[in-house]
Amino acid sequence: MGTVETFDFNFPLKAVDKIIHLYLPEGVGPFPVMYMYDGHNLFFDSWATYGTSWGLKDFMDQQAQPMIIVGIECSHEGSERLWEYSPYYIEKGLYGSGPIDGYGKEYMEWLVKDLKPFIDNKYPTLKEREYTAIAGSSMGGLMAFYSGLAHNDTFSKIVCLSPSLMFTRNDLVNELQNANIDTNSRFYFSFGEREVLNYPKSLKAVEYFQQALDEVGAITTVHIEEDGEHNEATWAVQNQRYFDFLFEE
Repeated sequence: MGTVETFDFNFPLKAVDKIIHLYLPEGVGPFPVMYMYDGHNLFFDSWATYGTSWGLKDFMDQQAQPMIIVGIECSHEGSERLWEYSPYYIEKGLYGSGPIDGYGKEYMEWLVKDLKPFIDNKYPTLKEREYTAIAGSSMGGLMAFYSGLAHNDTFSKIVCLSPSLMFTRNDLVNELQNANIDTNSRFYFSFGEREVLNYPKSLKAVEYFQQALDEVGAITTVHIEEDGEHNEATWAVQNQRYFDFLFEE
């Protein structure tokens, strides 16, 4: 059985500590690593914002492919999560927040240059790109996708659940055009069926990027979860699906 530990890790841009929720499998390793946003929602219902987690502790304890999961807790102050999970400026804002001058680019530089080396030095990781994944949902799904484009030399496996790509579509188009995408890249996209009915533009944005990624040789899939919505329960039932896709031979 694996263990979940938490610790603080400094985020110099905002002079704050980020809470890291880390799942460590039993055994000696080394292990692949998945970095995930909204780390407080990953493992236990009692920690989750809305009382339902992804159940990843129980899920990972049953997996034949052990993996370290590094969950980074988001900021809970006002609209700060929207700022840290957007790599771009969003003039119209989101959810009544007003304009968002996102610092997601700087956040990702911190993850790649500070947090990842710390994890690699302290834990039995497989450090190479081939064994490094990133995942997130909603705005975290946007950040995971951005990470897969801007830091494709670091992440080969990208999971974007209900990603908010439509809010920064044009910026992401430019990002992809300037990216050097390795053909050994896997992108998993998904939405809930009910979510798509309410926000069809979300799926259209993902379908555009799927086609563009296919054209440069990446491996992609888009899954629509039957009766699914924009919530942790819908994302949790996909755990096996996206893990199978990431490590498919």
